[in-house]
Amino acid sequence: MDKKEIRRIKKEQRALEKAEREKTFRRAKSWQIAMYPIQSIGHNGFMFLMTLVSYYAAGIVGLGTVIASYVITGSRIFDGITDPLIALIVDKTKGKFGKVRILFGLSYLTMGLSTVLLFYTNHLVPDGFKLIYFILLYVMFIIGYTFSGIATGIGNNILTNDPQQRPAIGGLNMIYTMFFYTLATVFLTMYLTGKYTYSDVELFHEMTIFTLVVAAIGYGLSMIAISSKDRIENFGVGKNTEQVRFKDLWPMLKGNRPLQLFVLTMATDKLSLQISGNAVVNVMLFGIVIGNYAMLGVTQSMATLPNLLVLFFGVRYAMKFGSKKGYVLSTWACIIGYSLLFLLLWIGDPTQIRMDNIGFMMIAFIFLFIASGAVRFMSSSFVFPMLADVVDYNTYKTNRYAPGLVSSLYTFIDKAVSSLQQTVVGLLLAFIGFKTAFPDVDTPYSESLFWMAMFLNFGILIISWILSLIAMKFYELDKDRMTEIQGVLEERRTSDSSDLNVIAK
Repeated sequence: MDKKEIRRIKKEQRALEKAEREKTFRRAKSWQIAMYPIQSIGHNGFMFLMTLVSYYAAGIVGLGTVIASYVITGSRIFDGITDPLIALIVDKTKGKFGKVRILFGLSYLTMGLSTVLLFYTNHLVPDGFKLIYFILLYVMFIIGYTFSGIATGIGNNILTNDPQQRPAIGGLNMIYTMFFYTLATVFLTMYLTGKYTYSDVELFHEMTIFTLVVAAIGYGLSMIAISSKDRIENFGVGKNTEQVRFKDLWPMLKGNRPLQLFVLTMATDKLSLQISGNAVVNVMLFGIVIGNYAMLGVTQSMATLPNLLVLFFGVRYAMKFGSKKGYVLSTWACIIGYSLLFLLLWIGDPTQIRMDNIGFMMIAFIFLFIASGAVRFMSSSFVFPMLADVVDYNTYKTNRYAPGLVSSLYTFIDKAVSSLQQTVVGLLLAFIGFKTAFPDVDTPYSESLFWMAMFLNFGILIISWILSLIAMKFYELDKDRMTEIQGVLEERRTSDSSDLNVIAK
């Protein structure tokens, strides 16, 4: 048999496999998979804009740094409360006219209106009303941001139920997010701050307009991509989906073991990642241990292309073997990479890591730091596809479609855990003597600082990844299991019976 004949046979086999998958799963078209994750630009666009709100509130509005910080911190508590409440309302609605498009539209209008009023008018109202006006608009923004997060979770779930396609959505989401943050950072740091300072209200005006335009494009394209899927027949098991009731919440969540393991895994990962990315922790590693804080910028500027290449490999692997295996593989790679980084800094001389000394330490550190960061970036791309699987598992067990509630439980715990990162850093640094001030680039090197920098940058990450691998041992939603679950859900969806109380084994 010649090579031409072999290629023909393989091509026919792939066509047959694709046709079979289209019968088994509600697959999305390639352009829909490519276009839908662009909503991340809108979602992250408004969040990027609001990272500047403390400068505006404290400097231009005149609320002061302490009051502005209290309001912004308090909003995280409100955010955690609103997530499940809004999610319950959304999940209880039938969505005859769709859910995702309506929520994306509401989120854009709510966040757009609140940010325009905030940055254009807050400094103009009478002094006695500035604080309450700021709080009301910030609360309005949080509600819109919650709409967006819930819509994202539902869209990720209904766009496709094929375990082979879902990892691509997570990967593209990460790529678009990375692209946006690069664009937004360049626009802010190279364009706006070249014209204005943070004391000029015009900086916030132009950044708001930039955000509105970019977010409109992101949400608009996503709404087009999801339009054919945003229908009641694609929610859970379609017309046979049972109504979500408030009294069912605890039993529903209590019985979802994959959700519990997923939340445990992702929450510990998030906490450890935020600790290692803390500004003080970066100063300890680059400014004190290495003694060259500028190296932080060097490594970040070199990371974009490796991130994309490793992410592409990870997505392809997960499309073939499933999101669970993709996550486990990337977690093992993270453990190996960061363990080697620790050994390099412990055994070698970190002060040799500098641009004017291209030797073994410099080359090894750059390679390991960028490669480890890339696989860490890859592991984060599996959050959305795995969450979509957990939502389907919940429908499989309960016959109730509750993507908002399942997602909000994850985000609530995620926000609660991640908010602890500064507390953890502060307590650990106080333990080695930094009780009144954090270390800075002028702080002298010491053994205690070295070991604390190693623990905060690498140790706590490795511990969380080991816990994640243990949790994944009991996480049943691999590719084969999800194929089985989707088959059962499809049978329920097409059944004429209204009595579907047969719960899966």
